[in-house]
Amino acid sequence: MNRSELERVARAMVVKGKGLLAADESSGTIKRRFDVIKLDSTEEHRRSYREMLFTAPGAAEFLSGVILFDETIRQKTRDGVPFPDYLAQHGVIPGIKVDAGAKPLAAFPGETITEGLDGLRERLGEYRKLGARFAKWRAVIDIEEGIPTPFAVHANAHALARYAALCQEQDIVPIVEPEVLMDGAHSIERCEEVTGEVLEEVFGQLFEHRIHLEGMVLKPNMVISGKKAANRAPPEQVAQATVRCLKRHVPPAVPGIAFLSGGQSPEEATLHLSLMNQLGALPWSLTFSYGRALQDTALKGWGGTPAGFAAGQKELAKRARLNGLATLGRYQAALESQAA
Repeated sequence: MNRSELERVARAMVVKGKGLLAADESSGTIKRRFDVIKLDSTEEHRRSYREMLFTAPGAAEFLSGVILFDETIRQKTRDGVPFPDYLAQHGVIPGIKVDAGAKPLAAFPGETITEGLDGLRERLGEYRKLGARFAKWRAVIDIEEGIPTPFAVHANAHALARYAALCQEQDIVPIVEPEVLMDGAHSIERCEEVTGEVLEEVFGQLFEHRIHLEGMVLKPNMVISGKKAANRAPPEQVAQATVRCLKRHVPPAVPGIAFLSGGQSPEEATLHLSLMNQLGALPWSLTFSYGRALQDTALKGWGGTPAGFAAGQKELAKRARLNGLATLGRYQAALESQAA
C-alpha cells in the first residue's frame, strides 16, 4: 500500500470547487434512463452518451473525477482515445464501480446485501492498468417497519470494509458508499437515527480491517425525510441534521465526504450541499458525487440525437458549475435561471 499516493488521490477527489460525476449506471439502469427519451440502449448509444458527458466544454473545470462502469472504462472517444486516458488528460481522475449490485439478503425479508467480493482483487488489478485510480462500492439500507436489522447493517458494513481493504492493497482509493434510502415515509429524525447507526458500524468495520482513513472517501446519503413523508423537513433542517450526524460518526481523518443525491431533484441536491457548506468550518471537505442530479437535464437536452449533443453538454456544464459553487457555499436558487 502506497499511503502517500492514496492520500494524494483522495484529497484531489474532494478538492473545493469540484466534485464527482457518477456515470457508472449498470446496463439495466442506463436502459431505464434511455427509455425516458425513447432511445434503444445499444453499446454505441451508451458510448456516445458518455462521450457527450465526458467531453462537455467547461464541465471538467468543476469535476475532480468520474465513476465509470465496466463497459465504459473499456470504451473510447470517436477519435479513438480510451475514456480513462481522455479524462486524465483533462485533469479528471478516472474511477470504477466494482460492486455487483444489491441482492436479497437470505432470511432477511426486505433487506439486501451487496455482492461482488469474489475475484475483486484480480479485477481491481485490471482496472488499475486500465487507468482507474479510485473505486466505488454501494451498500443499500432501506427504512421500513422493523428494518434495517442490526445484522443487515453489520453484513453490509463488513462487505464495504473488505472491499476497501482490497482497494487500498492495489493503491486504489475506495469510495465507501453506505446509502440509507429515502424511498419510504419515514421522518428526518428516523433517517438521522438509522444513518448514525450505519456510519457507526461502517467505521467500526473499517477500523477492524485496518483501512487507512486518510486514503478513502465517504459517499453517504444526506439526512432527509422519506419521499412519502407527510411533512418533509425543509432544506435548512436537512443541512443541519446531516452535518450533526456526520460530526458524531465520521472521524476527522477522512479527507472528504462526497454525497450521493439519492433521488433528490437536481436543484434540491445542489441547495442542500450549499447550505451544509455555509455551516462553518468542518474537519472534512463536503462535495458531491451525483448521478441523476448531474445528468438528468443533460440526458434530456441530448435526446439521443447528434443535433442535441451540444445542448446536452451545455446542461451538464451548468449543473457541474452550480454544484461546484455549492461546495463553496455560494449556490443560490436564482442561478438556476442563468445560462451555463
